[in-house]
Amino acid sequence: MIDFTPATTEAARLLPGVRDLEGPTPCGKWPVEQVLDHLLGLSYAFTLGAAKQSLPVGGPPPEPTGALPEGWRDELPRRLGTLAAAWADPSAWQGVTTVGGVAMPGEVCALVALDEVVVHSWDLAVATGQELTVHPDVAGALLTFWSAQEGADGDLPLRSAIFGEVVEVPAGAPVFERVLGLTGRDPRWAVRG
Repeated sequence: MIDFTPATTEAARLLPGVRDLEGPTPCGKWPVEQVLDHLLGLSYAFTLGAAKQSLPVGGPPPEPTGALPEGWRDELPRRLGTLAAAWADPSAWQGVTTVGGVAMPGEVCALVALDEVVVHSWDLAVATGQELTVHPDVAGALLTFWSAQEGADGDLPLRSAIFGEVVEVPAGAPVFERVLGLTGRDPRWAVRG
């Protein structure tokens, strides 16, 4: 088990620094507002996944609209805290659960959830000119997880279903930069202009 609290606390710490909701992010066409909307949705969905429950509508969650609800600055930290508490229960890491219409072992679901929080927190941080601190244990677990997903032919089927093409980073790069590369992010991404 891995404690989600450092990652969820760090994500919440970024929110006061968010000012331009329409600004670009490393998530392609998603501006800051859509990344925040996605964090709201995934926090809820993966909390249900920890309890072996599904979204009430079933199937994958809708694409983020970017239409943030009123009070999102208070709601997102609450949801992130609830997510961390849900995955602190050892039973969440056991058995099989379904999130986004995909059934997976609890341990896999936990690492996907943690990755979603951490990588989208990085998206938000670099898009808003902030620094993100990733706990070394979290970065190491994510690198191990994504590296283990690689098939014999070099394919990463689970990774490919979630992220874009791998971005090559030097083998000696810091651990989290290597995670970013595996999740289709360029660690050198910056707001241009």
